Amino acid sequence: MADEEKIGRPWDDAELDAIVEDYFAMLSAELAGRAYVKSHHSAALMERIGRTHRSVEFKHQNISAVLDELGLPWIAGYKPKRNYQNAIFDAIDRYLSAHLEVGATQVIGTASNVIHPAEPAFFVPPPSLDAKMERPPRLEKLVRKFDPVERDFRNRALGKAGEAFVVTTEKARLAVAGREDLADKVRWVADLDGDGAGYDVRSYEPSGEERLIEVKTTNGGARTPFFLTRNEHDMSQACADQWRLYRVHLFAQKPSVFTLTPPLAQVVHLRAETWRASFQ
Repeated sequence: MADEEKIGRPWDDAELDAIVEDYFAMLSAELAGRAYVKSHHSAALMERIGRTHRSVEFKHQNISAVLDELGLPWIAGYKPKRNYQNAIFDAIDRYLSAHLEVGATQVIGTASNVIHPAEPAFFVPPPSLDAKMERPPRLEKLVRKFDPVERDFRNRALGKAGEAFVVTTEKARLAVAGREDLADKVRWVADLDGDGAGYDVRSYEPSGEERLIEVKTTNGGARTPFFLTRNEHDMSQACADQWRLYRVHLFAQKPSVFTLTPPLAQVVHLRAETWRASFQ
């Protein structure tokens, strides 16, 4: 039962730690395909901390919003709401700092079995290109600490799983178009020939023209940013008619793909973040 004295008062650290821990318990079950009941979790949490159902549900949506900013999966039933209390950032920081495996091991779940690559719903429109929004300073610090771009870039298992998924997707797309002959020729270049080509998969249009695909994979949402190498950018310019970027997102839950077509500067914000240091 809700404690009436808490209505309208900010959540304290103990309450925030409790709801964040419970949220990740539900998320872990969802990613592993284990059944759980949100209402049971909410009822137990309300009994434990004395907060109303409305307050608990709203805080769940706040947590989803922060995880979306961090490029991490979030519970589908809790749509992100971003008018958060600053203290939620500290609570999520405490949890992630104590559970570093959350970002490192939630790689693919059962993504390859979630949706057949030939289904039309698999491909979705890309996000709109908007002006950069200023984050609250505490959230900006949290995103820098658990940088989704760096995390996905270093997660080789995630990257290779996404590439393999796209190979399957392309073969299915061509087979549906009646071009089994081209489906048999789809080549996973990054796996067979190594990195450095400026694309990961060589596929084809049903008409026979080559499609050179660079794959970028994340467990986060469609707007999760990603690294693009100089070589990939150069290839996108040199082979603009054939080169495509496939952004695979929501990979641990319900993988979807949108494609980007050069010139990339017209569809994404490109910001330099690293430098090559040398003595000549």
